[in-house]
Amino acid sequence: MTRSARAEEASSAERVIGDARRVALEVLVRVDAEGAYANVALPAALARTDLDQRDRAFATELVYGVTRRRRALDWILDAFLVTAPPAPARAALRMGAYQIIELGTPAYAAVSATVSAAPRRHRALVNAVLRRVADSGVPDWPDDTTRLSYPDWIVDVLVADLGRSTALAVLESMNGPARAHQRPDGYVQDVSSQLVVDAIEVQPGDLVADLCTAPGGKATALAARGATVVACDSHRGRVGLLDANRRTLGAASVLAAVADGRCPPLRPGRFDMVLVDAPCSGLGALRRRPDARWRIEPSAVPRLAELQQAMLDAAVGLLHSGGQLVYSVCTLTAAETLAVVAHASRNGSLEPLPPPGEPWQPHGDGALLLPDADHDGMALFRWRRT
Repeated sequence: MTRSARAEEASSAERVIGDARRVALEVLVRVDAEGAYANVALPAALARTDLDQRDRAFATELVYGVTRRRRALDWILDAFLVTAPPAPARAALRMGAYQIIELGTPAYAAVSATVSAAPRRHRALVNAVLRRVADSGVPDWPDDTTRLSYPDWIVDVLVADLGRSTALAVLESMNGPARAHQRPDGYVQDVSSQLVVDAIEVQPGDLVADLCTAPGGKATALAARGATVVACDSHRGRVGLLDANRRTLGAASVLAAVADGRCPPLRPGRFDMVLVDAPCSGLGALRRRPDARWRIEPSAVPRLAELQQAMLDAAVGLLHSGGQLVYSVCTLTAAETLAVVAHASRNGSLEPLPPPGEPWQPHGDGALLLPDADHDGMALFRWRRT
């Protein structure tokens, strides 16, 4: 290959990498300044490009990684800023610092490519600050909360509920990338949700009510085991998503309905199984929702716990004698697990069933799955109606 050909190839590669950074920068500005959801804005932005798979993965790493590490990155950057920069400059600075500090990208490459991706009017600032970041070396973090890049309240709650060492390990784990897992039928579903379904003792011919079903991963998995599933969700759009997934998978025994799980329009005493995969704070699955840690408010936990209790109260009445109730949430807070279960257990007609074995660990009368490289955090409780 001639020198000019090599130079042209290198230039072309740099343009592609630059395009990936520009896509990431556009999404980061939308997430931070406009309140967009990263998992919605990024696919929409990528759909407008011709980036190959490698560069799509790089753009995804930048958007998700920078969003997760926002607090830590800002602590590093603020040491070299006199005034708060505008949103596009802030996003470019975070993106460059993430490459230098977190990805180990050579400083000259990270700075040069990030400056090229930044809006022209902010390039001098981005260049100057990132060069100082590169020269500053490994950060000496002021505390674990900054190092792990979470709001104070999330760290405080999980430390109180899980113990400090477990909580810090869990939070560290959720800063890593989420893995996609495909079921044998082709549906993409995280392993933890599959483990919930594995723990449900459904039999062919059983009638199951899934009171908070969308997008339908658990409902279609139960249907594949021979159950008829009445799948409810209170949001019409989410029921539409469930219906699309049901049709794609050929799950004819899933019957979709728009219904509030607190007062489902279903016949009492009719069901063999009721699943309450309830809305929750999601503090066990933060790796999959990079901006969720910055959106969720402390007040959401007690509000959601009240909703969870109401759904369990409604679920009990749907079961016939001997029927099973299953409660699962992708969170780790005691308020949404042990406290909600204590409320449900006051119903004298519910008998706790033994928790599943490994990788689950005992948690009150149920089980807890802690986040690690392969799992999201999940809590699971099961009862039989006597």
